[in-house]
Amino acid sequence: MRIVLFAAPAALALTLSACASDMGPSRYQTEMEQLAADCAARGGVLSPTGQQSGRPQLDNVCKITGQPSDRIN
Repeated sequence: MRIVLFAAPAALALTLSACASDMGPSRYQTEMEQLAADCAARGGVLSPTGQQSGRPQLDNVCKITGQPSDRIN
C-alpha cells in the first residue's frame, strides 16, 4: 500500500515536468537562427568550427561562397 502512496506523487511530478520542459526556443537557438540569417544575407553558409563553447558566434563561422576573389594575380 505504501508503494502506491509514493508512486502516485512521483508519476504526477514526472507528468508535470514533461509539460514544463517546452518553454519555446532557447537563447542559443535564437542566436543561431539570427547568425544563420546574417550569414545567408552576406552570401555565405554557416559552418561549425568544431568548438562547443555554448556561444553560436564562437561555435560557427560564415563561409562566403560563390563570390569572385578581390585578389589581383
